[in-house]
Amino acid sequence: MRRGVMVLVGLALLLTGSAGAQQPADRAPGFAVHLFPPELIMQYQRRIELTGEQRSAITAAVQDLQARVVELQWQMQDETQGLADVLSQALVDSSAALAQIDRVLDVERRVKRAHLGMLVVVKNTLTARQQELLQGLRPRDEPKGGSGREER
Repeated sequence: MRRGVMVLVGLALLLTGSAGAQQPADRAPGFAVHLFPPELIMQYQRRIELTGEQRSAITAAVQDLQARVVELQWQMQDETQGLADVLSQALVDSSAALAQIDRVLDVERRVKRAHLGMLVVVKNTLTARQQELLQGLRPRDEPKGGSGREER
């Protein structure tokens, strides 16, 4: 019975994308092509002539995100366990299960919002020319804004 509950929770998390609570927003389809993951900027910092001031601002944005996401990860774990507890009952209270998944999804929304906010700060730190250069340096096999990692 317990294994079945964990399978259901795992499936629910995979369907909602919560399994990777730290999944970067830059991997989302559509709008991601307009954003630049810090890894891409780091990889090409010399080529785009990133200044020390820009580097400091991007580093601060990433560190701020990491600090905020750690707390959200704790909350996500707690809310996910709450969902598992509700679903572990022989007769599941539908209202309680739906209320609990709403809490899980709210934490997920806050994680994604924090990621997007960081990516906006990062983009706004770059000049138009740097953004143009980075667009050209994006890996061709990840057109929707992947991790930015590419063999040189």
